[in-house]
Amino acid sequence: MNQTSLIASLLAPPSPNGEELSALPASAQWLEVRADLTGEIDTDWLRDHFSGRLIYSFRDDSIDRQQRLLAAAATYDRVELDADRDFTPELLNHVPPEKRIVSWHGSVNNASELRERFDQTSSEPAALYKVVTKPERISEEFLPLWLLKSLRRDDTIAYSQGTLGFWNRLPGLQLGAPAIYGAVTPGDPSEPTVAKLIADYGLPEMTPVRELFAIIGNPVFHSLSPRLHNASYRAMGHPALFVPLLVDSFAEFWRDFVLSKTLDALGFPINGMTVASPHKEEALRAATNVSSMARQAEAVNILVRNNGWWNADTTDPDVVYAAKQQRSVNVREKRAAVIGCGGAGRAIAAALVASGAGVTLINRGAERGEHAAALLGLDYVPLPDFDAHGYDIVVNATPVGRDTDEIPFKIERLNDDAVVIDLVYGSRPTPLIGGTRARQQVAIDGRDVLLTQVRHQFQMMTGKEMPDAISV
Repeated sequence: MNQTSLIASLLAPPSPNGEELSALPASAQWLEVRADLTGEIDTDWLRDHFSGRLIYSFRDDSIDRQQRLLAAAATYDRVELDADRDFTPELLNHVPPEKRIVSWHGSVNNASELRERFDQTSSEPAALYKVVTKPERISEEFLPLWLLKSLRRDDTIAYSQGTLGFWNRLPGLQLGAPAIYGAVTPGDPSEPTVAKLIADYGLPEMTPVRELFAIIGNPVFHSLSPRLHNASYRAMGHPALFVPLLVDSFAEFWRDFVLSKTLDALGFPINGMTVASPHKEEALRAATNVSSMARQAEAVNILVRNNGWWNADTTDPDVVYAAKQQRSVNVREKRAAVIGCGGAGRAIAAALVASGAGVTLINRGAERGEHAAALLGLDYVPLPDFDAHGYDIVVNATPVGRDTDEIPFKIERLNDDAVVIDLVYGSRPTPLIGGTRARQQVAIDGRDVLLTQVRHQFQMMTGKEMPDAISV
């Protein structure tokens, strides 16, 4: 099995005891110190807290830049030189090629322009070359991958930074990039941490990838779907990769990412995607074939490629069926409230009705609430007027409660035997789930909802059953 190198980037001053460095896994062989963000750090102290090798990087254009780089060359294992400003005789004489990482950061419009930038960057010998683009459009996300495919080298890292670039550093490893950068600690959600690269993508071990799957939405980087899908691929030896794609404009994404078939040409066709808010309605209109449930709810949460066409469906109703089968929740002739009238809320409401429940729709915004009520033929109550008393089942299909202290309604008004289903999950149980469980009532957590849906989505996208051992 092939392996890549993990480079941990220190993007803020470390704690006095260096605990975040000591906690880095042994598989992180390199530590990049961004001195423009951390300040100058004694390398002896760094080596006391990190057992790997050290990289010095300084991105600012300060007057003492050259002096800093020269000083770093004496104590660091590698020093990053900027191709646009650091090819001076003094630096090239004092930083030997085996210590150099030569980098270029910037914006380009096409592959030929990026190749010109690389040719300039690689004009001086170095141990490693790094090319980082700043895409402004979805079509520009592919440029680093085209560069790597054309180079067929093992000394070049190329990827995009920012929210549009999260994903392309991963297939880049399949095209020859010898290493991948990850932050030491969480910060910018578009910058993966080393821990996330390991947990979600199984790095540093690498397995072949012949197709791509994704979750699209905004926000999307909190999703645990990549971890579940990729762990299943590895367990089954399935040559696929699942990535998060932050999408602002669905129309642009569909045109430039999907219909362009650029990934087909790169060798990683995108064959399926789960669809998160706010794109569930637009995704339905893009599909060729739509399931009856998705059409009824006017929203989809999964698209699967089939012989060049796209099939659309929704697995949001799975939570209702799982509640009946796995948690023995009786739905028939029960009174249910669904809070949130987006695609997920509408699909769950339709499934509850199909299972024999009486359903009331709850929403903060009147326009969406009234539209869902007319679409499904159900009653609608504005959220400020909602009272949970008298309902047997309450479903939260809004994002309220994800890593906040918010609760979408007053749980003290719940019936003593009411069941709460929360679609939200975060780094900890939501206040709604915690409060319901404190009342000794049945509460179905967002992570349980996710796992139920992912298992179904995995089967729809791959044609195989997800391994039972996979869990959140």
